[in-house]
Amino acid sequence: MKKLLTILSILLLMISCGQNDTKSIDKIIEGGDLQALRAKRTEVVAEQQSVADKLKQLDVAIASLDSVKKLPLVTTIMAKDTLFNHYLELQGNVETKKNIVLYPEMNGILTRVYVQKGQKVTKGQLLARIDDGGLSQQLSQVEVQTQLAKTTFDRQKRLWDQKIGSEIQFLQAKTNFEAQQNAVNQIKRQLAKTTINAPFSGVIDDIITEQGNVVSVGQNAIIRIVNLDDMYIETEVPERYISSIIKGKNVEVYFPILGKTIQTKIRQVGNYINPNNRSFAVEVGIPSNGGTIKPNLTAKVKINDYTNDKAILIPQSILSENAQGDQYTYVTSTKDNKNIAQAKRVIVKTGKTQGDLIEILEGLTSGDAIISEGARSVKDGQQVKILN
Repeated sequence: MKKLLTILSILLLMISCGQNDTKSIDKIIEGGDLQALRAKRTEVVAEQQSVADKLKQLDVAIASLDSVKKLPLVTTIMAKDTLFNHYLELQGNVETKKNIVLYPEMNGILTRVYVQKGQKVTKGQLLARIDDGGLSQQLSQVEVQTQLAKTTFDRQKRLWDQKIGSEIQFLQAKTNFEAQQNAVNQIKRQLAKTTINAPFSGVIDDIITEQGNVVSVGQNAIIRIVNLDDMYIETEVPERYISSIIKGKNVEVYFPILGKTIQTKIRQVGNYINPNNRSFAVEVGIPSNGGTIKPNLTAKVKINDYTNDKAILIPQSILSENAQGDQYTYVTSTKDNKNIAQAKRVIVKTGKTQGDLIEILEGLTSGDAIISEGARSVKDGQQVKILN
């Protein structure tokens, strides 16, 4: 109590002196004496320094008497080693190499379509037929001529083996027989073009041209066939990730339209860098899904390009940056029984980010108490009160 009375007396005295000093300054100014003004100014500067020293003493006295200190309130989080998987996020489309449209190889009338939309078919199954334009009858005639040529050749060969007849007759018979065989094979190849067969097992997705229509080679699409058992996602990866994106890496795929996430792996990495966008292609396999995932479906792809078994992660929001561009945060010393500790600024080196978290490579160790809430309002060396 005596100390408080003493402080109040000093303050009253300073106020009184200040009032008297103001009157004295007014008189000197009215007098217009330059030397007196300069002398008074020097006197005031000295008094100013004296006042500053007295204020400092008063602050120390008040702090020693004040039982409730107004310390910044903060919360802390504990730094600890954490498994950190970083993911490269990309966008891709579902593709399949077994999604093709079948075109005719011969001009003519589409005489028959043997399948329906949605029907499952097997590899090699007959799907449609085009009018052969008389090739069947032509084949029958040529086969008869081939049979005659074969009989003639067989007889000439027996005679030639017995040294009977001329060599020229034997060679003519042989040449005629081989020519007829070639003619039969050529017509059969032409006839094969009048049928459309399934190149692989799958589902008839669409009948594009109905039977009875005239079709032309390479112009009129007839049937689309799709197989959903071997689909993949193709995406483009920037070239700076070429060393970390390799075959077999874990991938998380999310389909926004379906609201579905699957876990898979990279099955192929491209060996060519596109000079237009400096990226390379990556194929991500899609496991059998029961038909819910369709070709050309948009997907968000997250590829695991970096893993740290003992990473220290902190929220990005508690990091600050000084004028030199260094990033820093605050840690606290050991707190006392009143949860009061000292804040210490720590310069850190950061790594990769994932969401709201950032990896700390240098500056923090496991077990450090890091100021989280209130980190922006404290100063280096300042005492703080920890709420948690």
